[in-house]
Amino acid sequence: MTSQTETRLSVQDRLDGLALLILRLGLAWFIFLWAAHKIITPKQYQALARNFDGVDASLVQIYALGGVQIAICVLVVLGVLRYFAYGSLLVMHFFTVTRRWEGFLDPFALSERGFPVNRNQVIDLAVLAAFIALVLLIRRDHFSVGGWLARHDRARWWM
Repeated sequence: MTSQTETRLSVQDRLDGLALLILRLGLAWFIFLWAAHKIITPKQYQALARNFDGVDASLVQIYALGGVQIAICVLVVLGVLRYFAYGSLLVMHFFTVTRRWEGFLDPFALSERGFPVNRNQVIDLAVLAAFIALVLLIRRDHFSVGGWLARHDRARWWM
């Protein structure tokens, strides 16, 4: 059995854990909004799948995808099954980034009205970097269910 002093977090551990908690919650919220919109406005996502990917997705498929994404976001918020959950959001976002490469090649493009048209693609790169950092720092993610279980030598299902 582990003693209380062995499971106590140092000041640096708490700062790392807090930083990753903030990062984890922010990234989960980012993906959750997209997933919730699949439930709220599924026809918009049907059109996106058709136009971007050439796929005719049914409303049931759009609802199912949104539901799965929301479930994974809940896992991320809790910090449960961390490698699976964090990695799943990373892969989802990476897929989005790979479909929008043209915007990265011209990040300063303006519309005829002077609006920056590729700004979202540039934001996507920053979010992708944040997802990669979250996965790389998973063992410093102390303020999660998985982090708590790790500190208390509990079952390893959370990794």
